[in-house]
Amino acid sequence: MPKRATMNISLPPAAREWIADRVSEGHYASASEYVRELVRQDREQRARDSVDAKLLEALDSGDSREMTAADFARIRAEVRRRAESKPRRRR
Repeated sequence: MPKRATMNISLPPAAREWIADRVSEGHYASASEYVRELVRQDREQRARDSVDAKLLEALDSGDSREMTAADFARIRAEVRRRAESKPRRRR
């Protein structure tokens, strides 16, 4: 199991209560689990934002052409190749 580091944070009472409510509702086992989930979500959102920015930049560049059936087939083949070579995550 990966080593974990402890981090102490200060929260206003309303934020502390919010977290305690999420835990007491059974959504999370602990405040730490809730915060870890928030960090994961933020990282995922930033990754999506980065991809979106690159897509918008590409669209704005003016260097575009119509996608062909061959283009889509090439993309599907590349996605399959990457998916097959990527190690499977355990759940």
